[in-house]
Amino acid sequence: MSNKDEFGAFLIGFLVGGLTGAVVSLLLAPQSGEETRSVIKERAIELRDKASETAGDVYSKAEEAANEAVRRAEELLEEAKEKAVEAKEKGQALYEEQKARLSKKITAETSGDEAELDLT
Repeated sequence: MSNKDEFGAFLIGFLVGGLTGAVVSLLLAPQSGEETRSVIKERAIELRDKASETAGDVYSKAEEAANEAVRRAEELLEEAKEKAVEAKEKGQALYEEQKARLSKKITAETSGDEAELDLT
């Protein structure tokens, strides 16, 4: 969010600075009305082009950030899937181990073999 705020402040400063420079240059340069209008038109075109270029840069950076976010989300999803599979496998192994132990205890109890009956 900080980069977004900094870029917004930069863009506003850029536009205000451009306008201020154009106004100051017009006020300080002695020209006829037609020359002044021509200069204003040229400066307006330059400013429009710079604003368009800046907007294009902003769009490009936003697109890159969105693509990076999607890529990272896909990575995290894949990691989560892998961990879920690992947890399932560990749980299944633990289940099978406990099932075998319980079966062994039940068999020992029903056969009356007290030596094998270990409830720990």
